[in-house]
Amino acid sequence: MERTLAIVKPDAFAAGFAGRILARIYEEGFQVVGIKKLHLSEEQAGGFYFVHKDRPFFDDLKGFMSSGPCIAMVLEAGGAIRKWRDLMGATNPADAAAGSLRKEFGTSLGRNALHGSDAPDSAVFEVSYFFSGMELL
Repeated sequence: MERTLAIVKPDAFAAGFAGRILARIYEEGFQVVGIKKLHLSEEQAGGFYFVHKDRPFFDDLKGFMSSGPCIAMVLEAGGAIRKWRDLMGATNPADAAAGSLRKEFGTSLGRNALHGSDAPDSAVFEVSYFFSGMELL
């Protein structure tokens, strides 16, 4: 079994999509081993997305991710990282496959509803950024 971080971003949370997204997560066979609602500060969002600090979209990303509540989750499944990224769909919802979550719930490249770890090493960092071991069941 593998674990990955998933985030329902502020745009999807504000639009009321969190419940439908969570239902799809369970329907696709994931176990949710950690879940919490939070409202990141801009500093916390910057720490989480530090790998993008030199990219031109970094300030917008920090502002967006701190603009409202989100839901952070740890998902577990065989091949969870790839499986979650496939279920999310392409980063740009316009390019996402039919039936993917970003196609259904994302509105633009910058407002794409969801986050997911992209590799095992980033999953370890991202899970530990939001969850202590005692919070994962």
